[in-house]
Amino acid sequence: MRRLDEYRPIIGDKKLAEIYKKIRKLYNKRIIHLNSTFMGGGVAEILSSLAPLMNSAGLSADWRIIHGNPDLFNITKKFHNALQGDSINLTQIKKNLYIQASENFAVYANLNYDVVIVHDPQPLPLIDFYKKNQPWIWRCHIDLSNPHTELWDFLKGYILRYDLTILSNESYVKKDLPVEQKIVQPVIDPLTPKNMPLNNAMIKKYLKKFGVPTDKPLLTQISRFDKWKDPVGVIDVYKKVKQKIDCRLVLCGSMASDDPEGMKIYEKVKQRANNLITSGDIILITHENNILVNALQRISAVIIQKSIREGFGLTVTEALWKEKPVVASRVGGIPLQIDDEKGGYLLAPDDNDGFVDRIVELMKNPALGHQMGKYARENVRNKFLITRLLRDYLDIISYELGNYNLY
Repeated sequence: MRRLDEYRPIIGDKKLAEIYKKIRKLYNKRIIHLNSTFMGGGVAEILSSLAPLMNSAGLSADWRIIHGNPDLFNITKKFHNALQGDSINLTQIKKNLYIQASENFAVYANLNYDVVIVHDPQPLPLIDFYKKNQPWIWRCHIDLSNPHTELWDFLKGYILRYDLTILSNESYVKKDLPVEQKIVQPVIDPLTPKNMPLNNAMIKKYLKKFGVPTDKPLLTQISRFDKWKDPVGVIDVYKKVKQKIDCRLVLCGSMASDDPEGMKIYEKVKQRANNLITSGDIILITHENNILVNALQRISAVIIQKSIREGFGLTVTEALWKEKPVVASRVGGIPLQIDDEKGGYLLAPDDNDGFVDRIVELMKNPALGHQMGKYARENVRNKFLITRLLRDYLDIISYELGNYNLY
């Protein structure tokens, strides 16, 4: 388990001292995080660092996974898509199966904690099956700017019981929700295997292990095979880039246990890539390997993130931390991370020609990419590291416990 003082060389004495000061009145307070998967996706990655760091700071933090069957995750994937603008046939059967999962979990999961933090929609109904005598916080990592109206009204019935909702972007704030809403932007952990420094020998070892040659410049997107990440669109952009500069595309994305659509999207990507996979110009990777991701981001000439919707986009944060130029969609939380033309490039998701031009420009001018990368890393250091998220949660927990007189 990483200790808080290990971050001192990265964040400095002043910020570390601020954290120690904030924790003084919270020693041994019991905090529980609840979500739907322990691996795959940004939420699990954040919690795998945040919960241990809370314990290192002096809290008593736990992390639990709501148990669900394939029916639940099929339904909640539809919920996820509908919250980001898709249509959905919200039948009573779907509602019942969704609620039943929380009721079943409540039969054996003791939530005797000082603060309960529920992440995303999957465990949201849990609040109906416990005697609430402490603050409950709903942390939503999804883009809520245009949710399906009927589904939002259904979920809002549970959210109303929560003391606070945490969102990633001001544009996700819901005016029709009479519950306090706070903006807390996600972060990365610079000391995890995905983000720690790697030497050249380690990079070469992992690229060789997963069959990624480096005889050509690499264009890489690190994302789950999810339609909102537009991997099919990335293929189309790459085909045009390749006409102007000989390079290779790598699409690397894990299959999260709570995402039943991943394999379908993966097959669509394979069909669109077609003979470019056979020739080795497009490489698809579905392994869950954090050091591989780290190596790919460090060795790539350009990182692309062609999302259609994006709650925040931690793969962008990771690449910026590694001083890589990123060409990304101007959606969700991505513009919060990239200063256009300073720390990368921002484009409309459907501007394929714009993506092509910017990628080619950066591949032909590595010095420009290096300059952007230096700027981007400092921006991440100041705004998007796990220690900043810990400070935010300490403030929130102090405030909510104060409201309940639970100090």
